[in-house]
Order: sequence, then structure tokens, then C-alpha cells
Amino acid sequence: MINYNSFISFLLIISFTSCKHIEIENLNTEEISDGISREFNFIPTTTSGKIYSHDAYSFSYVEKHEQAEWVAYELNDSDFSNTNNYNRPYFNQDPLVETKSADWRNYKKSGYNKGHLCPAGDRKKSYELYKETFFTSNASPQLYKFNAGIWNRFEQKTRYWATKNNGIYVITGGVLSDGLKTIGSENVSVPDYFYKILLTKDGKKMIGFLIPHKESKKGLYEFSVSVDSIEKITGIDFFPELDDVIENNLEKNANYKQWSF
Repeated sequence: MINYNSFISFLLIISFTSCKHIEIENLNTEEISDGISREFNFIPTTTSGKIYSHDAYSFSYVEKHEQAEWVAYELNDSDFSNTNNYNRPYFNQDPLVETKSADWRNYKKSGYNKGHLCPAGDRKKSYELYKETFFTSNASPQLYKFNAGIWNRFEQKTRYWATKNNGIYVITGGVLSDGLKTIGSENVSVPDYFYKILLTKDGKKMIGFLIPHKESKKGLYEFSVSVDSIEKITGIDFFPELDDVIENNLEKNANYKQWSF
């Protein structure tokens, strides 16, 4: 795994890779303010050409890596305020994925957890939505101490921010590239880094986080980066529907203090 500081320096100078944007129907929309009051499609572009949508989230599945390059969803406090303790289902292959998502057996005895991208805890509004987070299209190999540690803390913080900001858009995934370690018979890639991008529904604040795939006791603020820098290393345009001027101003910002309450 490469040095994190060197990696951040590197991503600031590499060139942006343009990607194909595929429109899909029946997406959630929201009118956002501050000069961009209109229906807003928050779905990113794709490098794989395959975008799918469940009721719980949308995702771009990359067959080469046997996982989603991103999962995108809207998060409001009503999505996780339900106190019901649902029965936790087993992970299953996703029936939407034409090429079939990874079989759960790839993870067996691999040393890695099936790490949720859209957390089950973010979809407690109904059991049907909750169950949809247990498709393997929504999983990525994660070390236990990462999954149960900083990644879990981050998921809880994201829910806190959703409440404080009256709803946010969330986009998350592993950084997928050539040469990654793989597990299982289907060669499921193990990302070296995971990212999460947040945009408030009023369109006023955006921030990105890039976290090395390892145990960490550091504060989340140490991993805040500009969304623009994550776009450069992934080749994904995360909010292509935003006005270019507004998008550029938001995406170059990595001000964690704006999210402090």
C-alpha cells in the first residue's frame, strides 16, 4: 500500500479522465437552492457503462472488479430513525446485474468482510429497503478492523450530518484500479482506498473523504479532500448535473469546518 501523503500529492497533478454518462429513469429528484433551483439528478457518470437502480440506492457495477465503483443514494433522518431490529439477511447475488454480481463464497475464509457501501443502517425505513443492502453489488472486501473501526465511525457521522443538514446526497465506493489484490475464484478486487462524497440537499456544501484501507484511530477530518481530487483518481464525474461554475466551486473545497456543528 502506497504512502497516503504521497498519494494525495500524486492525485493533485494527474489529469482528469472523461467518462460516459448514462441516464436512467425514475431517479429521486430534489430542488436545490443557491442559484440551481431545478430538478437535480445526483447520479454520477460511469467508467463501466453499467448503471442499475434499486429502491434503496443506485450503483455502477464494474465486472472486472466484481463490485460497484460507486453507490449513490439520498439520506434523510427518516431513513435510519426506525428503531426496529430487523433480522439480518445473508448476502446474495444481485438479480439486476446482467453479468451476475460476485458470489458471497468469494469472501469465505478470505480474511475480508463483506463491507457495505450503502450501510444497512441507512436503510431502516422498511425491511424491503434494508434487505436490498445485502446484495453483493453493494459489498466490497474490507478488513474487519477497518470495517468495524473507522468505516463504521464514518457511517455514523454521515447519519449525524444528514440530520443536521436536513438531508444529504451520498456517493461512496472503493478506488478501483489495475493491480489490486483479489480474493476468491472470481477475483474480487480489494481496494487500497475507500472514498465517500457528501452534498447537502440545499446545494451549499460538498466534501470528499479518501481513507486508506487499514485500521486507523485518526479523526475523520484528517481524510477530508476535495471532490475534484477523487474525480481525478477514479475518472468519475460525481455531480454532472450541477451547473459547471457551481460544481467547480464546490468540488475544489475540502473545508471540514463547514460540517462541524
